[in-house]
Amino acid sequence: MPSPYEDLNPLPRLLMGPGPITADPRVLRAMSAQLLGQFDPQFRAYMAETMELYRQVFETRNRWTMLIDGTARAGIEAAIVSLVEPGDRVLVGVFGRFGHLKCEIARRCGAEVHALETEWGTVFAPEQIEAAVKRHRPKLVALCQGDTSTTMAQPLAGIGRLCREHGAYLYVDATASIVGMPLPVDAWEIDVCTAGLQKCLAGPSGIAPITLNDRAAAAIHRRRHVEQGLRPAGYVPGEGPVIRSNYFDLAMIMDYWSDAALNHHTEATTMLYGARECARIVLAEGLANAHARHAQASRALVAGLRAMGLELFGDLAHKMPNVTGARIPAGVDGERVRRRLLEDFNIEIGTSFGPLHGKIWRIGTMGYNARKDAVLVTLGALEAALAAEGLGLPRGAGVDAALAEYGRGAPAPAPV
Repeated sequence: MPSPYEDLNPLPRLLMGPGPITADPRVLRAMSAQLLGQFDPQFRAYMAETMELYRQVFETRNRWTMLIDGTARAGIEAAIVSLVEPGDRVLVGVFGRFGHLKCEIARRCGAEVHALETEWGTVFAPEQIEAAVKRHRPKLVALCQGDTSTTMAQPLAGIGRLCREHGAYLYVDATASIVGMPLPVDAWEIDVCTAGLQKCLAGPSGIAPITLNDRAAAAIHRRRHVEQGLRPAGYVPGEGPVIRSNYFDLAMIMDYWSDAALNHHTEATTMLYGARECARIVLAEGLANAHARHAQASRALVAGLRAMGLELFGDLAHKMPNVTGARIPAGVDGERVRRRLLEDFNIEIGTSFGPLHGKIWRIGTMGYNARKDAVLVTLGALEAALAAEGLGLPRGAGVDAALAEYGRGAPAPAPV
């Protein structure tokens, strides 16, 4: 019988939401390369190359810079479950949805979790974090660099040093911010940092870069356990309690990525190819150029939204350069506007979560889409969709304002 399904042929959407975004075609081409066995010498060489590429992306010399198979959340969970033992105190900075996620994961690890919260649309001053660290004396401090649910970016300079002074590890979730803004892991004394491909790195979701320094690696190695059936001669387990996840056990994953190549799982070959190409592309562009390109796209989008009469959300002094929140005008059906953009223009923008659901749109200018044409097309389409809703607004003003912003200086270089 003929198949009831047609060939897979999705419409070419322009993904201008908070992620995932449109993948760079070079990444998709790399992911079509031939599969290899996980212990093929070619593939082990690609793994080593990928480790070195991501050391440069994270601006670190950490030996343990590798990939966790799974979405960005896999990296988050691997970091927390491998560091946190039952009864440990964990301090989580919550300025959006993804702070709450870290609280939940830490609680599932049996931690005593303390949430430091601030109003959505704001971030923490360093003295607030310092006071909470002194009060709770946590083993681990967990922060997002950027939380796409609120479009805010938390300043991190000095937080790593603060944590060390008080005997805590600093874990940073940079899923939404990596290569879109500076993230010098070593200079900021970040112990563990995780990311994802599907935002500023311009790849698909499905694998999570991670880096951890020797200090964090020692704490994890203390809990090292090797599965029965794989244990080498002379195996001695770590003195700490076994990590409570097999799949996200960083001690075993470190063994897998080491020269020992001790089997843990079957590496996601195609995703590793994609991650390697994401890093290669951004390093060819240069991190400083990537940061400048994202900042320029953000300024142009902000200028366009303001010219259209839309109000921006949150503390703009701490807005992420790759995601912008715009308040939905009174009387406008935000979901209908999003549907118009998708059906009439093949453009996707995002809504938000929790207390912001139905109140703001989130528009991403990141990765492959942090470019002039994508910003201009999105502004023009949004203007048309709002006009169709009966909103009176100055026609053409958004695109004109964005063009003017792009014209203020030399165009940011495109990825090469």
